[in-house]
Amino acid sequence: MSTFELRQHLDNLRSERAVAEAAGLAGNDVYMHDLDDEYEMCRHAYIGAAVTEIASFRGQLFGRPQG
Repeated sequence: MSTFELRQHLDNLRSERAVAEAAGLAGNDVYMHDLDDEYEMCRHAYIGAAVTEIASFRGQLFGRPQG
């Protein structure tokens, strides 16, 4: 997934959590825990993808670090 797609997925998971809470599912521990786990996995993937993307852009602009 691209950084953009991961960010969209994070936004969708946040929205899903808000809808679930509004629908009274906050007490469904299994569902909420699964949703939280998926959010955290996606968040870590997003951070990794963003750092990689920044490093790639930096490399394109300034070349590889020497030394």
